Amino acid sequence: MDGQPPVVVQPPASDGGRLVTIHGERMGVAYSLFDVLDLLHREGLPTADTAVDDTELIEWRGGGPYDWNNGESGSDEA
Repeated sequence: MDGQPPVVVQPPASDGGRLVTIHGERMGVAYSLFDVLDLLHREGLPTADTAVDDTELIEWRGGGPYDWNNGESGSDEA
């Protein structure tokens, strides 16, 4: 094993989507944390709340699990 986490979430694109790869294979584009969890679930990987902060499972590039919309951190509050 090379020590790299199996899941890599790329930085947000201009539309806010983030490319997700699992074991180097493109799995899809996530537009929210829920999308990432759905992709993990489909591949049989852990989806507990703590999984998104597990650096041995997921490498977040260009922002963490709560950074969307072209890299801007924020919430859904109005």
